[in-house]
Amino acid sequence: MARRLLWASLVLTPATLVARFAFDADATTLFVLSALALIPLAWLIGEATDHAAHHTGDGVGGFLNASFGNAPELIIGLFAIADGLTTVVRGSITGSVVSNILLVLGAAMIAGGEGKVDARSLRLQLGAVFAAVVVLLVPSIPGWRGGLSVRTLALVSIPVAVVMLLGYLAITAHNLRIHREAERGEVPATAWSLTLALAVLAVATVATALVSEVLVHSLTDFGKAVGLSEFFIAVVIVAIVGNAAEHGGAVVIAHRGNTQLATEIAITSSLQVAVFVAPVLALLSWVVGEGLALSFRVVEIATMAAAAAFATFVVWDGRSRRWEGFLLVAAYVGCVAAYWFAG
Repeated sequence: MARRLLWASLVLTPATLVARFAFDADATTLFVLSALALIPLAWLIGEATDHAAHHTGDGVGGFLNASFGNAPELIIGLFAIADGLTTVVRGSITGSVVSNILLVLGAAMIAGGEGKVDARSLRLQLGAVFAAVVVLLVPSIPGWRGGLSVRTLALVSIPVAVVMLLGYLAITAHNLRIHREAERGEVPATAWSLTLALAVLAVATVATALVSEVLVHSLTDFGKAVGLSEFFIAVVIVAIVGNAAEHGGAVVIAHRGNTQLATEIAITSSLQVAVFVAPVLALLSWVVGEGLALSFRVVEIATMAAAAAFATFVVWDGRSRRWEGFLLVAAYVGCVAAYWFAG
């Protein structure tokens, strides 16, 4: 019954787009419609990734889910940069890294309960996230001290972005090689073909990008109506909505008993935001805008580093436990509180 409802609710996607472009509906209506439309899209991406993982293995499956899931965030970021909303972009990057590590990983552990995780892969990726946060101190510390223009900070961010991208390519190649060497089980007869799974992933990603764009453009007016700061909207709401695909997909997959794939999705998504989406946005920002400075606030650097360190401790032994998931979610709530007061 639930699956039928999810399939049927995919009609919310065209309904949202019609409301936005044909009827120019108000911000509140668009916010509600687009938020609801992202739920079945997140499920569909998780469903397609689960089928693709039968052919590729859990590690590559997690990489695929994170890649397709982060595509909308990259597109949304470019739209925001073009509109001059660089604070929103930086906030959403921070929120994405922290929410994937703490909220999504925690929710996956809660949904999946006791299970095994690939500690070697997760430790490597979390270590890379922590290293990326350290590298981000280069343009961030001058921003804290003041005295440098935004354009100068954006120029300083260019070599930092290049280094991060090179590191991401090296880590991804190494991690995929590890997973290719791992043994894969037999493909079930009910599994979709790899071609069909990838096609569904592509279509769902495009739809998610369109719906997310509508939601983000309605968030500012919605935030003003409820009295939320621009920073809090970006670091919490935009981040969660922009990563709805990974959030929903990881939890659904964990609930089905595949905790290993679910944890790969959460951490790989965080890694991709930190060392791929952020530097790519910084480089492409010169094409669509006036440059994006990777200069983050103290609270942003602190929460990203703390999230990576705490999650590394949790997954170190290669086991998933439900109580550890609750701890991760509680840590995320603490970060949200910090964002609220820093807003």
